[in-house]
Amino acid sequence: MPITINGSGSVTGISAGGLPDSCITTDDIAANAVTAAKLGADQASGLAKAWVNFDGTGTVAIRASFNVSSITDNGTGDYTVNFTTALADANYSVVASGAPTTTPTTTQRWPAAVGTLSTGSVKILTPVDGSTSATLGDFALVNVAIFR
Repeated sequence: MPITINGSGSVTGISAGGLPDSCITTDDIAANAVTAAKLGADQASGLAKAWVNFDGTGTVAIRASFNVSSITDNGTGDYTVNFTTALADANYSVVASGAPTTTPTTTQRWPAAVGTLSTGSVKILTPVDGSTSATLGDFALVNVAIFR
């Protein structure tokens, strides 16, 4: 049975069971029509709960982010990433990396160390040689992603 949408906004031709499988393709879905609320638990749990790309030199500056309200500069190579919306608990995973310049060589890309995790923030440390016991340094490129 064909589906008809008339000018008044009513839809005809849909049974109580909804649309049959495979009748709507991804091309039929408008941009941004799929929201987190419409995802199943498995899909939603795989999404980043927060992420940020920031410059940690001088006055800290966020370049781009999701669910990050601000970055606190605690001192050389020591930052706190503050979440806009708190996480459910502190049992999340953090992936963080950094580099001293915005165009690092392959030998200048290092993992960042993760400090204290809380529902409202996470501490990130940037050691200058990629070692957690090394001297900390302010990095021009710091990337942090949070998964829960």
